[in-house]
Amino acid sequence: MGIVAMESFQQFLSEWEDLLKASPVNSIYLTPQWQQVWWDYYGMDRELAGFYVDESGLLMAVASLSKQGDEVTFTGGPETFDYNDFLVRPGVESTFFPTLFKELRSDGVKSITLCSLQEDSPTLEYLPDVAATHGFVVSVIEEDVSPGLSLPETWEAYLAQLSKKDRHELRRKFRRLEALDDWNWYYLESASDIEDRFDEFLRLMRMSAPEKEEYMTDERERFFRSMAAKMARLGLVKLFFLELNGVSVAASLCFDYGLSRLLYNSGYDPEMSFYSVGLLMNAICLKDAIEQGAVYFDFLRGSEPYKYHLGGKNHTLYQMVVTKS
Repeated sequence: MGIVAMESFQQFLSEWEDLLKASPVNSIYLTPQWQQVWWDYYGMDRELAGFYVDESGLLMAVASLSKQGDEVTFTGGPETFDYNDFLVRPGVESTFFPTLFKELRSDGVKSITLCSLQEDSPTLEYLPDVAATHGFVVSVIEEDVSPGLSLPETWEAYLAQLSKKDRHELRRKFRRLEALDDWNWYYLESASDIEDRFDEFLRLMRMSAPEKEEYMTDERERFFRSMAAKMARLGLVKLFFLELNGVSVAASLCFDYGLSRLLYNSGYDPEMSFYSVGLLMNAICLKDAIEQGAVYFDFLRGSEPYKYHLGGKNHTLYQMVVTKS
């Protein structure tokens, strides 16, 4: 196997995208495009510490890492990445992880923090034993949850799999909304349309909860705008709006990646809470996903109650900290 130092996210662009398709941890966050946008905004005080593993022209693994001093993390953080991991072609794990630690030791690394590992991540299975043989100590903690659900073929089948209470409440809330004379929803997917209406999305997101107002710093706003524009140019974005009397009262930013729909963030006007516009906006995103043939709806990181009212089931995210013993 050949080790190639990561100098950019473009070195093996098409090969990286092919590797994603073969990886069990394939996600939008592990695309070179998402990682490039993150690096553009958050990489200024870091250095790329990752590498590519190549064998006879076939990309076998990508270790996208950043370094500050003698500490290494994945490229990206849990504030903007719901999932993160190494990209390793199945069957190569037993050679990749020893290679990883040889590279890290030669680089003088003393601490590695790996956030947002999904519960079925091969890293959780393979890395601890390999780390121990190289003189590192590993601790693993539960970091968060990421609710989601498998989608049936029809909306009625989806409603049938909700609890009786949640099904009744969702139908009741839709009836109340549908009794209004002037309401509608739609989505935007072209990069120019999304850019034109992104201020409106951010306004609704900020006003929907104090923690969202606090989260959306100027730096994160710039990242959000750039990320949405980049993903829209790749055809992966749908920006949903719900309107009452011609006024936007709720919005949701979704990504369609593979056969999954990811609900990345959303917001609504609290003054319209009587009509449950936030919950119903997200339910509309889910209904549309079913109609578009998606097989999984991912609410992503966080345990907000609406995710469970809409049928989400928890999947645990883990953080692994590896330190030199």
